[in-house]
Amino acid sequence: MIGRSLNRVDGPLKVTGGAPYAYEQWDGGQPLYGFIVGATIGKGRITRIDPSPAERAPGVRLVLTHLNTPVQGTRDESIPFEYWRAYPTLSRPEVRHYGEAVALVVATTFEQARAAAALVDVEYAAEAGHFDFAAHQDQEYAPKHLIVGLRTDTAVGDFGDGFDAAAIKVDQRYTTPYEFSQALEPHACLAVPHGEDLTVYAATQIVDAAHASIAATLRLTGERIHIVTPYVGGGFGSKLRIHAEAILAVFAARALRQPVKVALTRQQIFHLVGLRPTSSQRVRLGAGPDGRLVALGHEVTMHTNRHIEYGEPTATSTRSLYAAPHRFTRTRLVPLDLPQGEDVRAPGDAPGLLAVESAMDELADAVGMDPVELRIRNEPERDPERGVPFSDRQLVDCLREGARRFGWERRPDKPATLRDGPWLVGYGVSAAIRGHFQGAATARVRLDADGTAVVQSDMTDIGTGTYTILSQVAAEALGLPVERVRVELGRSELPVSVGSGGSWGAGNSSTAVYRACESLREKLLITATGDARSSLHGLDPAGAVFSDGSVHIGGRSDALSEIIARTQPEGVEAEGSTVWMMEEPNYAAYSIHTYGAHFVEVGVDAYTAEIRLRRMLGVFSAGRVLNAKTARSQLIGGMIWGVGAALEEEGVVDTRTGAFVTRDLANYLVPVHADIPEIDAVVLDGFDDKANVLGAKGLGELGICGAGAAVANAVFNATGIRVRDFPITLDKLLPELPPADI
Repeated sequence: MIGRSLNRVDGPLKVTGGAPYAYEQWDGGQPLYGFIVGATIGKGRITRIDPSPAERAPGVRLVLTHLNTPVQGTRDESIPFEYWRAYPTLSRPEVRHYGEAVALVVATTFEQARAAAALVDVEYAAEAGHFDFAAHQDQEYAPKHLIVGLRTDTAVGDFGDGFDAAAIKVDQRYTTPYEFSQALEPHACLAVPHGEDLTVYAATQIVDAAHASIAATLRLTGERIHIVTPYVGGGFGSKLRIHAEAILAVFAARALRQPVKVALTRQQIFHLVGLRPTSSQRVRLGAGPDGRLVALGHEVTMHTNRHIEYGEPTATSTRSLYAAPHRFTRTRLVPLDLPQGEDVRAPGDAPGLLAVESAMDELADAVGMDPVELRIRNEPERDPERGVPFSDRQLVDCLREGARRFGWERRPDKPATLRDGPWLVGYGVSAAIRGHFQGAATARVRLDADGTAVVQSDMTDIGTGTYTILSQVAAEALGLPVERVRVELGRSELPVSVGSGGSWGAGNSSTAVYRACESLREKLLITATGDARSSLHGLDPAGAVFSDGSVHIGGRSDALSEIIARTQPEGVEAEGSTVWMMEEPNYAAYSIHTYGAHFVEVGVDAYTAEIRLRRMLGVFSAGRVLNAKTARSQLIGGMIWGVGAALEEEGVVDTRTGAFVTRDLANYLVPVHADIPEIDAVVLDGFDDKANVLGAKGLGELGICGAGAAVANAVFNATGIRVRDFPITLDKLLPELPPADI
């Protein structure tokens, strides 16, 4: 059952409208609607705010500002992870970035609230802000650590001497822009008061984080807050924490004693939700004539919000990717008056590998070596920085299998030499690596007297297939058909997990469910073999097999439903759990990652510089696959993100005001169907017994890692033009295009 290409068990609900997102929930009768008013300056303070014109507008029930919001909790930096901290909103007159919430208008209808929001009269004392990343890099500083406690800097050997002595050198700087998660479901919340309690239907990836953050902000005990989020329409990191819409909906619902809905518009998401910081990355590679690296340096400078630090781990993938005796990584942050950085799909790995894998292509060109062979030649035997063995590393297998499937031997050795009519055709490759993380998670599994298993966890399904893979794990472990497994997710009353994000969700939750089933099996075997009424009475349980809804020992069997009905008609349950990776010995003893290789063919119009993806292949290694269909879907989605990062996505700041001028999907470009032709993802067979008992590792973010670099390298192979300032747009190619005569 585990690994099969099972259709999503929640698929019929999704396509028939039976899987409601937060804004579609209905609880407590007709709700009121809130609309957020955003600041129109990038830095300063509110000197006067007059809500009365809005309060007189039709249907308006309440206008919240910093003058009438309740006293709120403050961010407690002793809490190790930002997303569990309080999120004070409308708590002060100061404005810290453009678009920050300065008021909430609540009315009978959404249209009334939106119209009245334009009537709130706000006057500001604007201050000079720092909005230009390039202009303020001289103010960079070293954070104490990066997210999840990763080290800021690392060093092995003597990079300076090693690089100076290298026969062949690459020393280049690559820049990546601000990028945004733009999930199908906008950030939204329905808050419903029930006496002193609150039920919060939130668009969140981590129920426990939302629960803790809302409780801390309201200064309430957690028992008063109930989070419900059974279905989430995508997150990509943007819903790891709750934002202004949830906090303000809760405030309004408590003040009015009525349900209140608040949703962000697509434009508001660009300023009220965190972003991937812009980066400037210097990559230095020193190699011998044979292409073997002797020195590897990766220096990263990124933006951070002045008040809420976010250190994206952009150089950390480099630490485990290639062998080199002399190496270092370094990260610095530049404080700006812009929205805070937050996790965006494959935080750190995506922009970092875009730079490093582009530099590896430059090295291959300088050495005169095939880019696939160069990467294989620099394969490490052990983790090159930590010195520990890899748990399960098939990067070379991914490269070789991908080259075989893609027809890499047809790649032109010399750039700008392969033509297809007016198109310059090029091939590109890149490697992929992504750390495998584990967090604390608990799941409960109950078997009812009718032989049905119920799996319970506050884990979320953000469109990745959690309901399906947990059904498969429980069905296999208990020997049940998947139709007799029911999965309940996304409620704060259920056993706590760390939700969906960081590619940890599937591994954590599946392992917890499997361990719960193991405990349940032990209970059932003790019960059955000790029950004189059972056909299994007195038998040795060591050889028991669970299949077809029964327990089999030797030639005898007993149905699960009959065992339970005779002895525990109310049902029997057990819990299973995982621990934080810092408490798991394997994570100290081994370097545990997922891997992949991307192969891309592009066409570049010789006259207009238009870039067209012609085909793309990814070959990946991520341990045991839990569901082949959903795994492939996740990987292809990540690969498409990589195409967007290479060719289209770019958040542009008005450096006078701090406003993002690309704050809608007409100006912030992402790939559409017409941009993505033939694309495929293949997963190699594997089982990483150091990762968890199931041998499975997360892959939701692996697909984006390195994908953009393969596109960029293909553009170089097609044109001979190396673009290091992403995305690669027409204006960066046109001036240097080779003659278009054909």
